[in-house]
Amino acid sequence: MTTMTDTSVREFKMPDVGEGLTEAEILKWYVQVGDTVTDGQVVCEVETAKAAVELPIPYDGVVRALHFPEGTTVDVGTSIIAIDMNGGAPETTGREPVLVGYGVATASAKRRPRKDTEAPHQPTPPVPESRPLAKPPVRKLAKDLGVDLTTVIPSGPDGIITREDVHAAATPTETPAPATPAPVTQTPAASYDAPRETRIPVKGVRKATAAAMVGSAFTAPHVTEFVTVDVTRTLKLVEDLKQDKDFAGLRVNPLLLIAKALLVAIKRNPDINASWDDTHQEIVLKHYVNLGIAAATPRGLIVPNIKDADAKTLPQLAEALGELVATAKEGRTSPAAMQGGTVTITNVGVFGVDTGTPILPPGESAILAVGAIKLQPWVHKGKVKPRQVTTLALSFDHRLIDGELGSKVLADVAAILEQPKKLITWA
Repeated sequence: MTTMTDTSVREFKMPDVGEGLTEAEILKWYVQVGDTVTDGQVVCEVETAKAAVELPIPYDGVVRALHFPEGTTVDVGTSIIAIDMNGGAPETTGREPVLVGYGVATASAKRRPRKDTEAPHQPTPPVPESRPLAKPPVRKLAKDLGVDLTTVIPSGPDGIITREDVHAAATPTETPAPATPAPVTQTPAASYDAPRETRIPVKGVRKATAAAMVGSAFTAPHVTEFVTVDVTRTLKLVEDLKQDKDFAGLRVNPLLLIAKALLVAIKRNPDINASWDDTHQEIVLKHYVNLGIAAATPRGLIVPNIKDADAKTLPQLAEALGELVATAKEGRTSPAAMQGGTVTITNVGVFGVDTGTPILPPGESAILAVGAIKLQPWVHKGKVKPRQVTTLALSFDHRLIDGELGSKVLADVAAILEQPKKLITWA
């Protein structure tokens, strides 16, 4: 790593973008050595143990050095980029610096002469190709679609590449493959050449999730209870709400009413909304509900939460759920959104799974697993009829929640989903 001693150079250190994080992986550099940057400009994307985060630079100047390549995990507090406030070019000071992507200098580097001091007869050094102009979200889209921004024709103002430009450039890559590809299975030798194992480094979100789950499983004594419930009326209410003008433009689905049912059950049984403080040997009762929603993303499982979910109306809860899911899918969930959760819902039913025994997120006392909703024979009003049925599973920390309290909460959730009018009478 290059050490800068010039007083005009500012070293930007890897910040703690979460609460108590110790390291982050550099996923993508948005600038290169020699680029001009301005205060607030995003220069890189990093992945912490909680989420992917874009880092803005707090300086105006020219990039003097990138200290680490993409894919490197860097400790918080370590310098990752050097910015020359005076706009100077990279240079050496008796040592041969290593600049990412450039290697070690083979000869003494010299400061590039400024334009106002260049002699007329001196040849002008070749100007490196300018970097395509695009905002960070557009760059991420191009990366996801495999589009080289240098090949994209910009249509935005001042030559800025837009999302539409990227999609247009990606269209040719989506054309169908030739009708008669050579099947790999026709070459017997291929099976012998193929690797028998693949090793994937455990880092980032997946590493943090693994550590948290092991810690939770072997710290909090889990108890899981199950109940199977007829949710036919709840599904009918979902369809009715979709036609309600108060929910226009909002995504209304069974998860919304399940979340509301859990919030009402917590209101009726507030002692379940707590945590165990082992250091002080105290039970901490929470007078607010930060409702976590487990979300599967390409980087692994994350659990962002809706702050003060218990204080929201049903339309407000629908809006918050929609934003949470959309942000998670786009990989833009902030570390703050994943801190301070009190109770969580995990919807395993989207995978066709009937139920499971979920593990508590660290610091929480209860998690509700929702299974697949299926049409099944069910005794309804004394007759066997086809009804929409699902299985709920509630895991809780038995140190502070006994079987009676856990059973009451699960029974309340089930009762609301079977008779959703209780959302009014019990709320």
